Amino acid sequence: MAIDIKVPQLPESVADATVATWHVKPGDKVSRDQNLVDIETDKVVLEVVAPEDGVIGEIIAEEGTTVGADEVIGKLEKGDGAAAKTDAKADSKADDKPAAKAASGSGEKLQVKVPQLPESVADATIATWHVKAGEAVTRDQNLVDIETDKVVLEVVAPADGVLAEIKQDEGATVAADDVIGIVEAGAAAAASSAPAQESAAADDEGDSEVAGPAVRRLLAEHGLKVADVKGTGKGGRVTKEDVEKHVKGGAKAAAPAAQATSTAPPAAGDRDQKRVPMTRLRKTIAKRLLEAKNATAMLTTFNEVNMKPIMDLRKKYKDVFEERHDTRLGFMGFYVKAVTEALKRFPEVNASIDGDDIVYHNYFDISIAVSTPRGLVTPVLRDTDKMSIADVENGIRELALKGRDGKLTLDDMQGGNFTITNGGVFGSLLSTPILNPPQSAILGMHKIQDRPMAVDGKVEILPMMYLALSYDHRIIDGKESVGFLVTIKELLEDPQRLLLDI
Repeated sequence: MAIDIKVPQLPESVADATVATWHVKPGDKVSRDQNLVDIETDKVVLEVVAPEDGVIGEIIAEEGTTVGADEVIGKLEKGDGAAAKTDAKADSKADDKPAAKAASGSGEKLQVKVPQLPESVADATIATWHVKAGEAVTRDQNLVDIETDKVVLEVVAPADGVLAEIKQDEGATVAADDVIGIVEAGAAAAASSAPAQESAAADDEGDSEVAGPAVRRLLAEHGLKVADVKGTGKGGRVTKEDVEKHVKGGAKAAAPAAQATSTAPPAAGDRDQKRVPMTRLRKTIAKRLLEAKNATAMLTTFNEVNMKPIMDLRKKYKDVFEERHDTRLGFMGFYVKAVTEALKRFPEVNASIDGDDIVYHNYFDISIAVSTPRGLVTPVLRDTDKMSIADVENGIRELALKGRDGKLTLDDMQGGNFTITNGGVFGSLLSTPILNPPQSAILGMHKIQDRPMAVDGKVEILPMMYLALSYDHRIIDGKESVGFLVTIKELLEDPQRLLLDI
């Protein structure tokens, strides 16, 4: 009995997704809840698991295919998969025919085309060619990366042979079904370099396991291989930070040698420069950040808070709190509860603009900035008004662990009426955070630093922290923004107010 393998439900704001990586092949035995394929959206990677024990009968949507919610992307045969094995053998025999034809040296010229792009994407960019014209290729070997606004698509070789021609160079803008290269099928070049091809294919497969497309592209820009860089991510995966650290280390090591061999007059400092085009993804990020600034009347107001009362409270109760609630008593629990109380008092800050309407949200969902190996993300804590400080701390810890392990789901990321970002964990003393539309405000927390302060006519050294509230002036006036920030300051400086609701 065949069971459909389907794309999971996508949120309303996401029209389609891309099949990123199949972890199984037709004929493979799988167990229930085993991850079969990764589906990539604009925000997160979704894992599609096996609904039953069985055998993979068919893969309908190959890697790089754009798919919609509930679309069938494969078939699973329940049980021992006898039917699937029969089909797999038949497919294998059918596949042997083209291979035999190629082995006979047919010299058939096959077009390498840009895959189908989603409706919302008009064109794409040739990011990286992994082979040169005249080089031997094997069937399903990655030839070129095609970059869209959302994802990187890999275009593979249609058959064994030689890449006869590259029609579109790196950086060229292309559309769906454009011919970007020609592969000449045949056994002559393939036979002479079969061991090298097998090694390259094995390297590609191994590289894909320890580095994603973006990291492999960054490695290619610097002429590096995955094996050259020590990975610090989960399971030894190589991250962008690993590559950048390796490149900086290499530049420092090469600097003395370059200086010794240089015949040019000595100059102060390193005067080398490198011009690298922005990737399509980076250009999209830049565009959206500019839109956030250009489409909103953003303004930032500041205040400072004495953190000594909360620090004394934590010092007094942290051991009892951890023993009772099985979580550490941090600062974020106080921040979230103070923000939630301030949002109750200033509903404009919890509202958003939709066309000519103002939408007031009668619930409190707060986005929390969390650092992950893939960058900074903002998963959402929901109904924070119904949560205790222990619930908040447990919720943030859970989101941080899921972010670190790449397990955040679309539900974790969606929504949010207000954002808290804590740059203080990285040492930031003061910043002006950028709004996350359609939200109307974002609160920046910063480094807690001892400073001399005047208290009752005397100078005292106190642990002080700057607060920064960026807000959309179209919906929030100065009176509300200042009042909101002062409320947070008062609640943090006198945490008993959180209990007494005053």
